Amino acid sequence: MNHQPEPALRRILVVDDNPSIHEDFRKILCPQRGQSTAALDSMAEELFGSDSQDRPGGRFELDSAYQGQEALDMVKRAELEGRPYSLAFMDVRMPPGWDGIETITHIWKEHPQVQIVICTAYSDYSWDQILQKLGETESLVILKKPFDNVEVLQLAHTLTKKWMVTRQANARMADLDETVRQRTRELLDANQELQNEIKRRSVTAAALRESEERFHRAFETVAVPLAIRPLDTCRYLDVNESFAELCGYTKAEIIGKKPEELQLLVDSARYSEHIASLREGRKIRNVEVSIRRKNGEVRQVLVSVEILQLGPQPCLLVALQDVTEQRKLESQLRQSQKMEAIGLLAAGVAHDFNNLLTIIQGHSSLQLTNKSLDKNLANVFCVIQMASERGAALTRQLLAFSRQHIVRRRPLDLAAAITQVSAMLSRTLGETIQLECRLAPNLPCVHADPTDFDQVIMNLALNARDAMPEGGKLTLSTASASITQAEAADNLDKRAGEFVALTVTDTGCGMNKETLSRIFEPFFTTKPLGHGTGLGLSSVYGIVKQHEGWIEVESQPGIGTSFRVFLPVSSQSPEIESSPTSVPPGESSSPSPEGAVFVVEDEPAVREFVTTLLTEEGYTVFQASSGADALLKWKSLSDKTRLLLTDMVMPGGISGTMLAKKLLSHHPHLRVIYTSGYSPDVVANGHSLQEGVNFLSKPYNQAHLLATIQNAFNSPASALELDSVGT
Repeated sequence: MNHQPEPALRRILVVDDNPSIHEDFRKILCPQRGQSTAALDSMAEELFGSDSQDRPGGRFELDSAYQGQEALDMVKRAELEGRPYSLAFMDVRMPPGWDGIETITHIWKEHPQVQIVICTAYSDYSWDQILQKLGETESLVILKKPFDNVEVLQLAHTLTKKWMVTRQANARMADLDETVRQRTRELLDANQELQNEIKRRSVTAAALRESEERFHRAFETVAVPLAIRPLDTCRYLDVNESFAELCGYTKAEIIGKKPEELQLLVDSARYSEHIASLREGRKIRNVEVSIRRKNGEVRQVLVSVEILQLGPQPCLLVALQDVTEQRKLESQLRQSQKMEAIGLLAAGVAHDFNNLLTIIQGHSSLQLTNKSLDKNLANVFCVIQMASERGAALTRQLLAFSRQHIVRRRPLDLAAAITQVSAMLSRTLGETIQLECRLAPNLPCVHADPTDFDQVIMNLALNARDAMPEGGKLTLSTASASITQAEAADNLDKRAGEFVALTVTDTGCGMNKETLSRIFEPFFTTKPLGHGTGLGLSSVYGIVKQHEGWIEVESQPGIGTSFRVFLPVSSQSPEIESSPTSVPPGESSSPSPEGAVFVVEDEPAVREFVTTLLTEEGYTVFQASSGADALLKWKSLSDKTRLLLTDMVMPGGISGTMLAKKLLSHHPHLRVIYTSGYSPDVVANGHSLQEGVNFLSKPYNQAHLLATIQNAFNSPASALELDSVGT
């Protein structure tokens, strides 16, 4: 039977005892008629692209429940109405009655298809506790309060779409199962008819031979691997060419043998269970098993078995479907999705950590400018300053992994870059490791950031050095790579085109499959505690992905490891670097005598540090804790303020860029400096941002802040800022 495509169900249930939370979700997902949807459209455009065919349309249907029992009742009612919920945003704390985890348990007991996003600002349950209570599942996501509107919108679109695709897939599988059953019934009917014909003995020998010839021709020519075996002896009576090719044997080598004699079965105990099931009358449909080919290669196949009567004895008709490549792609997709999720988490951690480092660096730099500071205290603050700078370096590596750091790509000669860094590599690797460079001549340029590429080489080389504690050989080689569509099909990261491949090979200890599957995860390391952060290879992964390339890794324990980095070819020639146009942060000059600075920052400690510093430097400072707060205060400050210093990511629905757009629409000569713990490439969203001119990345210290503000005061009127925010 064919299922008609059902209409898109986008029903979402919000379960929270706080009415304001329900209102927040409704504003994000279901704006009222007549309400401006510019912010929502902007978020959707940021998530899915302006021209993307996958960009979702319409709005969600949102319902509210304030307690767990109420939520369960609403889920039941929705199922009975034939309009089930695809997604529920679930609060953890909902006194009195069930908490979020208990509510999920009750809902999944009856309706396990409902996807859950746990919304919490507390740590009532650890992840291990949640898994113990709910079990391993792909239908559970944790959203930390206070949540970001874009993240909520992304989760809502992604999970509702996933839910719909799953329903459609299940319906399709039901259709396929019905088709298989129908065709099996037809085969059994035909077999029964054949037995009746034999019993009646009304068919001549010639007609019987002709019928057998037709069956044999179909059996041989069909693309599905087929085999026939007697139920009692299980020795192969016949196999077709497709079956022989799959197993790697000739037909003559298979016929007359048992599967055990050919060592086809990877799990012989499971095979015995299937035979027992068949003898008890149970059918086998699309059971996944592993078979071993003649050359030792293991393939994953789906097995379907029918009992049919050929002459006086019952036989097994075995049909195989090779799904090895499909399972490989599914595994790659799961790995890619896991790395993407880890990247989002890493970026969020780096952003929040940058706010904390701003506070630490700012106050320590303030103390170090105090000439009367005790020498011992000054040394302490110097240590704090250095530690915060190391923390900032870690956040930069996290942002590199999550592909949210600054990239300045240009045509780059790979061979020249490797030659330049090889001298430093020789000193770094030590005397026990031999470095060899095999650089192909006349390679085309790649489109890459030179600094990022140097980091890729250094991190891969240092990883190889640590794998060769007793010494060895490290080889850097380059080559052109032309990838076809067929070659790109075996790897989700690959794509067709022209590339340059950098191969880094060592003769070290190598890695097993379990380690190999996790090497690009942040903070994963096999080194002893205190001997590495576990961010080296993860930053390499992020940099290569951000450069639209990919990495292939081959490793064997005791033999060594080979990393192959593919980068797209650039059609341009290498350029000579010019001096940067922006003024780097340095010593601040005297403040502007006219106008004030309006500081908009949602982090209280950062806001207090900036206000204190600028006040001590002679600036007049006004402050606001959010975009909405800034708009309320702006009416009385517009004639006094010359410069807006605003964080770009703030709660309340008004970001820094939205705030600047509103203020610049009435005061186009206002100077604007944006700050963020993310890089400008990530938060710009089409705006023109330049470090040290109109953008100040967190963490920053006293000197960086004052120099950037003075640059802004000394720059021409803010026509650039007005254009950049989308007038």
